[in-house]
Amino acid sequence: MNSEILFSLALGLQSPWQVKDITFSSDESARSELHLHIDLMVDDYAGYKALFTGEACIELACLAHARRKFFDLHQANKSTLAEHVLQRMAFLYAIEAEAKDLDSESRKRLRQEKSLPALASLHDGLIQALIKTPQGGATAKAIHYTLKRWPALIRYAETGHLPIDNNPVENCIRPIALGKKNWLFVGSERAGKRAAAIQTLLGTAKLNGLNPTEWLKDTLEKLPTWPNSRIDELLPLSPEWITNIKQNTPDKSTW
Repeated sequence: MNSEILFSLALGLQSPWQVKDITFSSDESARSELHLHIDLMVDDYAGYKALFTGEACIELACLAHARRKFFDLHQANKSTLAEHVLQRMAFLYAIEAEAKDLDSESRKRLRQEKSLPALASLHDGLIQALIKTPQGGATAKAIHYTLKRWPALIRYAETGHLPIDNNPVENCIRPIALGKKNWLFVGSERAGKRAAAIQTLLGTAKLNGLNPTEWLKDTLEKLPTWPNSRIDELLPLSPEWITNIKQNTPDKSTW
């Protein structure tokens, strides 16, 4: 795909983001021409780094990925440091549970009051632990992974709308991941893109409390006679989100 990357994002009701199937260049100027601003949660794969060279795409890191490093460490040798970090991260998730039903502004205030101080304390603890930890071992690697990703890991806590992790989407794509060997035979790159788009729509339906089968059946029945100017109304979102999309989508003539 040369320097292009395809993103299919399945997003839930708590997210202010729109459902998008976006192909764009890693070149910053190309993204600017599209008037895109994306907060994108990724793992530490080096291929993503070129996307974050400007302001159009902001990097977010998944706390669940960082937590997994310490979970595996604790499973392997009952590390007291790993146990301590896991407890600190459990506290952060407890804050998210408390904030689940809050609006964006209230969630932001709660995170500023509780999450940011807890994250600062965790960061200081990891710095001190690294000084006392032999380099090259599993413990040092877990700490390095987390500290290297730190600015992207804590970005969620500076807002009221960004997620702490990517688990909702990870759960949506688990069936795809389990069958990934079969996807090697999808037929072509074009077919793969179409499959990704379909899976994104079905995953988005689930996240928004819709029955994917019923939504797909209803959409396919409406599609032949549905006006193209209202095609966004068929997206697997609530009516409120459809209205929000219409109000916030730039005029295509400015793209």
